[in-house]
Amino acid sequence: MYTASTAFLEALQEAGVSYIFANLGSDHPAIIESLAEAKLKNKKLPEVIICPNEMVALSSAHGYAQITGKPQAVIIHVECGTQNLGGAIHNASKGRVPVLIFAGASPFTQEGELTGSRNEFIHWIQDVFDQRGIMRGYSKYNNEIRTGTNIKQIVHRSLQFAKSDPKGPVYLMGAREVMEAEVEPVTIDTSLWEPIMPTAMPPQSVNEVVQDLLKAEKPLVVTSYLGRNPEAVDELVTFCELLSIPVIESCPNYMNFPSDHPLHCGYQWNTPGQNELIADADLILVMDSDVPWIPLKNKPSDQATIYYFDIDPIKEEMPVWYIPSKRFFKVDSHIALQQLNGQLGNNENIDSELVSKRLKTYAKVHESQKQSLALLEEASHDYITPEYLTACIREIMDEDTIVLNEGISNYPTISNHLNVNQSGTLFGSGAGSLGWNGGAAIGVKLAKPDKTVISLTGDGAYMFSIPSTVHWMANRYNTPFLTVIYNNHGWKSPKLSTLGVHPTGIAQQTNEFFVDFTPVADLSKIAEAAGGAFAKSVKDPEQLQDALKECLQAVKEGRSAVLDVHLLTVVSEGERKEESNKEDLQAIK
Repeated sequence: MYTASTAFLEALQEAGVSYIFANLGSDHPAIIESLAEAKLKNKKLPEVIICPNEMVALSSAHGYAQITGKPQAVIIHVECGTQNLGGAIHNASKGRVPVLIFAGASPFTQEGELTGSRNEFIHWIQDVFDQRGIMRGYSKYNNEIRTGTNIKQIVHRSLQFAKSDPKGPVYLMGAREVMEAEVEPVTIDTSLWEPIMPTAMPPQSVNEVVQDLLKAEKPLVVTSYLGRNPEAVDELVTFCELLSIPVIESCPNYMNFPSDHPLHCGYQWNTPGQNELIADADLILVMDSDVPWIPLKNKPSDQATIYYFDIDPIKEEMPVWYIPSKRFFKVDSHIALQQLNGQLGNNENIDSELVSKRLKTYAKVHESQKQSLALLEEASHDYITPEYLTACIREIMDEDTIVLNEGISNYPTISNHLNVNQSGTLFGSGAGSLGWNGGAAIGVKLAKPDKTVISLTGDGAYMFSIPSTVHWMANRYNTPFLTVIYNNHGWKSPKLSTLGVHPTGIAQQTNEFFVDFTPVADLSKIAEAAGGAFAKSVKDPEQLQDALKECLQAVKEGRSAVLDVHLLTVVSEGERKEESNKEDLQAIK
């Protein structure tokens, strides 16, 4: 029997979906039947990846879509499964990652009127008034499938939303009776369901920006996620080299500009003080950034001219957000840069002497930053620092390595010391719900099986990732990757947040921050028990390099590995030394 579920699965196949990350429930008998029939008849449908936890399912789809640009499908059950997406849907929404999520719904008949009618007690308990409302604030499009007759059109319309900028997740739901219903096959011309075309700058605005650039003495580019399109990185390099414009990466979740380029002038996160390059700039081009700076303590001069280029330049989903700018362009950064480069390429009004002088100035800034960072990487004989750990990871990377960064309090350290120069090799979730790293690594490995995937995470974010589920999946679906845990025995970020607001408060005086993870768990063993991962723990800096090589070798041989690296303890209430406390305060200042 050809059912609505069969049509739904065919639509996913037609749309180019490769994987269904599935956490199935009592609302999916028709889908399970259709999948089983397809397997029996060797019919081509997206491959099902069984996901024992919904957070990992969506994080996997998230990682796959980030690296390929192609949305995948996640199937979950009713409102319980929908709610269990929790932080993962926040990440996909705020990170602008395309994905289609389908959830079942409790049957709406209870006396056998239709196939799929209620036959389990849970069908009453899981029936809620507004299941779609759970996702409404986080999905670009949500709808209920009420009939199988137009189910393919609904699927393709949903994916059209997901793939159109600003990209994001879409949510569909359908009751058992609807998904069980017999329907007539429908043929869809998928070429008529393409995403909206990317936008460009108005021609007169291109000229306006170019004229301001030519007059500027200290122009600056700030970006965060321009690197989501590797071609845009190449255009940005060309643009910056034409006028010797320095680049700052603010809270980056992609590789946006080569770190070894002399015009790369650093990273910033929750910068507690003023960035001098931002303060000195007379013209700033913000390109693809949600938070280019934090105005409380770090912002441009009031006399600076600011242009904002973004697929979402006024942040429509952020209730409080304002960065006054001369112009806001709702534009694809790749196209905007092509337009600007086109006008600048043969422009006779470029002051070559000024451009040359700027290059020398910012090359010195770049080199000074590089030397300062190198000093921080020097090994201690007593303990492992995050800087030294990141430098050691850098040494084992090659051109076939992809790194996922969920280091949280060590985000800046990882950005500063990893020195990534190739686009498409560094990814963050783009949002704030922890636990993305494990599932994302599976998705990335599925998309790029020939690449070495390294996931960098804090101990808190590692536990949020549901490592038991992650490593069971990695083992079953042959997606080995290396996890390196920056283990500081607790949540360091809440402590730093507290010190940022109350630097001399009672919490600081008593060293009571309620973030201590002692007694320390053997985190790597979780992965070993759940998925046969190679598990190793290290505290001695002299053993770190060999431990990393050993773990990487295990991954290359087809086995996931987890290296639990114990850093200088920075949050333990019982063991914290006063001198370390002073170091944290100095970092805040």
